[in-house]
Amino acid sequence: MATTPRTKPRASRVHAREAMPAYGVADGVQSWRYNLKARERAVVDRALALLGGILREPDGVFTSPDAAKDYLSLQLGADPCERFSVLYLNCQHRTIAYECHFSGTLTQTSVYPREVAQAALRHSASAVILAHNHPSGIVKPSRADEALTNTLKQTLALVDVRVLDHVIVGSMRALSMAEQGLI
Repeated sequence: MATTPRTKPRASRVHAREAMPAYGVADGVQSWRYNLKARERAVVDRALALLGGILREPDGVFTSPDAAKDYLSLQLGADPCERFSVLYLNCQHRTIAYECHFSGTLTQTSVYPREVAQAALRHSASAVILAHNHPSGIVKPSRADEALTNTLKQTLALVDVRVLDHVIVGSMRALSMAEQGLI
């Protein structure tokens, strides 16, 4: 009687990525995904889950810096109004959560540093990546964007949270202010 070696099922050998929590994300008619077909929505949701999993891996933000920009582009890129969001990171720069804090108009949104600091403390974050979209599609940072980044850096430094980047998302691309030397 021949015996066959037992092998583990394929699923147990594959490293399962933990989904990243996302808070404050627009849904229903307020979401840009509302008019997508169910199949298209499923593809976007799967892509967000995969990118979110990459960002939760050890040093995920830095082993694949484009993954953060891709994730933020999927979350914000097609939005018709301006939204301000934050990726919260732990001390190993693994992503803890994504949170969309503020929604505005076609050209601006109000951001309150106190709310961002409270959320950073609530998530026990040691670093953040700020993000907002420009519905116009132009990803060049304005003076207001630079001033907001500096204000948030100063505010978050008071509670020992570092601002690693501020990503501006347009409809076709994303710009990292850190890569541009603006942080």
